[in-house]
Amino acid sequence: MLNVPSQSFPGSSSQQRVSSGGRSKVPLKQGRSLMDWIRLTKSGKDLTGLKGRLIEVTEEELKKHNKKDDCWICIRGFVYNVSPYMEYHPGGEEELMRGAGSDGTDLFDQVHRWVNYESMLKECLVGRMAVKPAFPKGMLPKSQVTDPLAKEGPSSPSYDWFQTDALVTIVIYTKQKDINLDSVIADHRDDSFRAETVIRDYSYLIHIALSHEIQEDFSVRVVENVGKIEIVLKKKENTSWKCLGHPLENHNSLIPKKDTGLYYRKCRLISKEDVTHDTKLFCLMLPPSTHLQVPTGQHVYFKLTITGTEIVKPYTPVSDSLFSEFKEPVLPNNKYIYFLIKIYPAGLFTPELDHLQIGDYVSVSNPEGNFKISQFQELEDLFLLAAGTGFTPMVKVLSYALTNIPSLRKVKLMFFNKTEDDIIWRSQLEKLAFKDKRFDLEFVLSAPTSEWNGKRGYLSPALLSEFLKRSLDTSKVLICICGPMPFTEQGMKLLHDLNFSKDEIHSFTA
Repeated sequence: MLNVPSQSFPGSSSQQRVSSGGRSKVPLKQGRSLMDWIRLTKSGKDLTGLKGRLIEVTEEELKKHNKKDDCWICIRGFVYNVSPYMEYHPGGEEELMRGAGSDGTDLFDQVHRWVNYESMLKECLVGRMAVKPAFPKGMLPKSQVTDPLAKEGPSSPSYDWFQTDALVTIVIYTKQKDINLDSVIADHRDDSFRAETVIRDYSYLIHIALSHEIQEDFSVRVVENVGKIEIVLKKKENTSWKCLGHPLENHNSLIPKKDTGLYYRKCRLISKEDVTHDTKLFCLMLPPSTHLQVPTGQHVYFKLTITGTEIVKPYTPVSDSLFSEFKEPVLPNNKYIYFLIKIYPAGLFTPELDHLQIGDYVSVSNPEGNFKISQFQELEDLFLLAAGTGFTPMVKVLSYALTNIPSLRKVKLMFFNKTEDDIIWRSQLEKLAFKDKRFDLEFVLSAPTSEWNGKRGYLSPALLSEFLKRSLDTSKVLICICGPMPFTEQGMKLLHDLNFSKDEIHSFTA
């Protein structure tokens, strides 16, 4: 019996990588949108050429199907006929053809790691790869003889647990000093408890079916100077536990972060309010049985089921306002997450988000992203280049830098939009610039009215040369850039032309 992959994505063991450089989208022909593809998959048309049969595919057979009109690709052991999808692929036909007739898992992970391929290509499933013969006894492939990652990675953490009449405390010893509350993501669902600790580029997982019931809420505490994490669970009944529970998938494992699947929980929509004519501030509440704090500069994925297909999109959390981070004392309510989201009326995903009623749910993933707070160390000048909703990662970066970096002399934001009406949080930005003399602000409009007295046009060498002036010739600089892919790609090219090094530039792409 052939096991067909479930429609749920990402799977618990999916490898999901983020591409540091992003990818370019190719203009699609009329009638080749994502919604058109979904309609085709539901039309009953045979998209595999096998009339509904599923087969086992040998490597030799896979290699034969390497042409545009006969293109099979293997992803994680399952083979898909992607020829019908060619014209619908946002990355273009050439990108798909790179994996033609071969195992495209690594290519897929480099660029598409968050795409719900199992759902999108369900009707294109040819079958699975035939199992290779086992290696003769005593012979292992080289990859299994030595594991260089094990040597390069951090020391493997360990855990213990103890109890009182009312509480169970799980203690994780990470053996690292740079652990904080952002590093820990914990979820309790039914009788399963899952705690993931992010240690540099690795993930340490505690995953247990608890032996007894616990209450919904729990607390997480980190002793940073020794890298110890304490998770305190409240028992439902004051009975003595003989064991913590039974291990579940990947329990007590330390694996590269890029090899972990995204884990989702359902978050409730608490409020949404207009920010501009087409952008809204959404407030979501985490379940009481979840501990999750999204690190500065990282994003999460939203997952919605639209016309029977799961669609996944990345969004970067923001503060509820530019000034919330500056209140003293800082006592954030970590159960709320805010997102600035532009609604595209002709789009597929954002209209569905906009139609959600207060109290409805959205599935939200674990945090992802390669931005590191360590990039701020001894930083003197911070330059932010944002276009449209590319402003969203800048919100927390801006707040964090002004609040926590004592070496900082200057922060400058150049914010590109079409019109004045498109500028997100304009009044808040202007108030912040007035309040903090280290912060300078420039708006650039591509389609302003005749009354506009500010800068006009698009990203250019002349604009950047004037904007990117260091406070001192030797200043340590970081430039962050985010916007539509053409904006980011053009900006990266111009920055390199201006002789800024890779270490001085961070582009936000997802």
